[in-house]
Amino acid sequence: MASNSTLTRRPWARQLSGLGSLVVVAALAACGGEDSGAEPEKLDASADLTKQSITVSNWAGYMPEDIADQFEKATGASLSATEHATNEEIMAKLTAGGDSGIDVAFVSGQYAQALNEAGLLEPIHEDLVPNLDNLYAQAGELAYDKGNHYSVPYTWGTTGICYRSDLVDPAPTSWNDILDPDPAYDGKITMLSTERWLALPAQKALGYSVNTTDDAELEAMKDKLVEAKKHLLGYDDTTFYEKLISGEAVMTEAWDGWCGYGMAENPDIKFVVPSEGSDLWTDTMVVLKGSENKEAAFAFVNMMLDPEMHAWVTNNVYYNVPNEAAAEFVPAELKQQFPQLDVTPEQLAENEGLIDLGEDSTKYTELTTDVTAS
Repeated sequence: MASNSTLTRRPWARQLSGLGSLVVVAALAACGGEDSGAEPEKLDASADLTKQSITVSNWAGYMPEDIADQFEKATGASLSATEHATNEEIMAKLTAGGDSGIDVAFVSGQYAQALNEAGLLEPIHEDLVPNLDNLYAQAGELAYDKGNHYSVPYTWGTTGICYRSDLVDPAPTSWNDILDPDPAYDGKITMLSTERWLALPAQKALGYSVNTTDDAELEAMKDKLVEAKKHLLGYDDTTFYEKLISGEAVMTEAWDGWCGYGMAENPDIKFVVPSEGSDLWTDTMVVLKGSENKEAAFAFVNMMLDPEMHAWVTNNVYYNVPNEAAAEFVPAELKQQFPQLDVTPEQLAENEGLIDLGEDSTKYTELTTDVTAS
């Protein structure tokens, strides 16, 4: 179980928008990025990995600290780990032109989609990643990359309401419970400020897609979010669970994994996916086309899909992983303490997958600016 010091280094900052980077990548693709449908490079399954070295960029605390030692012991290849704080940061590095020096990057699904559309990713060589067989069938049906052609899912989850069950009665069941709450809870509610997630409660409450770019729908969402703002304590992407622990907040829009950090401190904190549904977010591993050590890069991806290795994420970071074989390495008592870890892939797949919206991503930037400035 992760220590509190680890929890303060949560990788959730990765969800910060980076939408500007997506637009940059879309422009790069339009201006003649490499053909993302090109045949993959021929790789040598019997390559001597002791002569290869890779650099992996990930969010802090999102893989074991001794991963380099484990990788070298398992494969003979050397590994250098570097960190990025947000999707935007790593996208800037990968799209700046020239050699980024990164072989494997962890990015959220819609960002992997944008990188692929710009021709920056090596297609997944299934023969070098046999542990793909450990993934749930639903992991091959993700909206941004059906079939896992250029990315491999690492974690997945959804967004809902994290709340104090001892301070909220009845328990929330709808997004409207935070958008138009009982007056008793005014000033005790937080929502996420990250662009796609700030929009989410209004999207689902109004019956819209999480990927809508329809101007009329966006205007209706803005009206609903502006009206909801008067009920809020504020927008909070990083400390909302602490506000729940202290009682300053009683309900918060929250990513499922991070709600667990509140649960770890106070068993009265619960998580619910509203009846209108939610999103399905995914964090992925991608191999850069510019990597000169692709055999080692895919060996790393394969190692991360090892059942016991992949279960480390759930046991230490409290995120679900799309690895069926990893389930036996997650203790039953952990799922009892954090019920969101007991969700089935079928239940997760009922939610709507986020995709890259390209240049239309700016509509969400404008929406966020209009709402927060109102």
